Amino acid sequence: MRIVSTWLDWLTTDAPESRLQGRLAQSYQTFYRFVRNPLAVCGLVIVAILVGLAIFAPLLVPYDPLATDLGSRLLPPSASHWFGTDHLGRDIFSRVISGSRVTLTIVLLVAILIGPIGMAIGIVAGYFGGTTDRFLMGVTDVVMAFPRLILALAFVAVLGPGLENAVIAIAITGWPAYARLARAETLSLRQREFVVAARLQGASVVRILIRYIAPFCIPSAIIRLTLDMAGIILIAAGLGFLGLGAQPPAAEWGAMVAAGRDYLIDKWWVATLPGAAIFVVSLGFNLLGDGLRDVFDRRVN
Repeated sequence: MRIVSTWLDWLTTDAPESRLQGRLAQSYQTFYRFVRNPLAVCGLVIVAILVGLAIFAPLLVPYDPLATDLGSRLLPPSASHWFGTDHLGRDIFSRVISGSRVTLTIVLLVAILIGPIGMAIGIVAGYFGGTTDRFLMGVTDVVMAFPRLILALAFVAVLGPGLENAVIAIAITGWPAYARLARAETLSLRQREFVVAARLQGASVVRILIRYIAPFCIPSAIIRLTLDMAGIILIAAGLGFLGLGAQPPAAEWGAMVAAGRDYLIDKWWVATLPGAAIFVVSLGFNLLGDGLRDVFDRRVN
């Protein structure tokens, strides 16, 4: 521990001799603050396990998650079926592991869509102001006025059930929060000295937005995105529960909970264990997001 402390003092107290040394010091301080938060580390472990299960699902499942066996239907948890079987005799453990792929796919696709779209709208609105700001923020307020799940249900009803349409519906309802966040960051940055200097040197608007403003909005967007993952998972599970998400026979946690609700009293494992998977993964993303906020948010530090 003394060696680590000495190295940290060398990085932080002495004037850095190079830009690389300064970045190493900042990275080490960020990592050190993160690992000191046990809940954040716990969230990171849960998310890492989810990613690992999704990547190696074909190697980890003991049974075919789609294969039915009516002679083994509704078996309780045992050594041969760790999570029991469902009403069609399918191994629930295998289906939960396979369902992690569906969940991670939804999370990644939604993140790819809502982050850049929301940030682009917010940065443009905050930088230009005036009519542009009023119009873009008016559209943002209209979308934010509706509950996300209700609005997602409306879009899926129009687009039709399916995994791709569920992703589009969730993304359409999720970008306004990032637009608001990016707009607030841009308003505080657009008159800063380095932005004014770039403007006086003849830098184009696109260059200013991408190089001088967007990088300062990314940390807040990442934190918000991590915290939003739990909500995205719950909305996706809700759509699956209503039969509007991934379609049978795909292993999707919300659809598995819906299939087991008729057996909840005497065959509790059919619905409870997929529901527990939703709870644990949502908790992991929340813990990870809280940890990232504690590390990157200057107001917390």
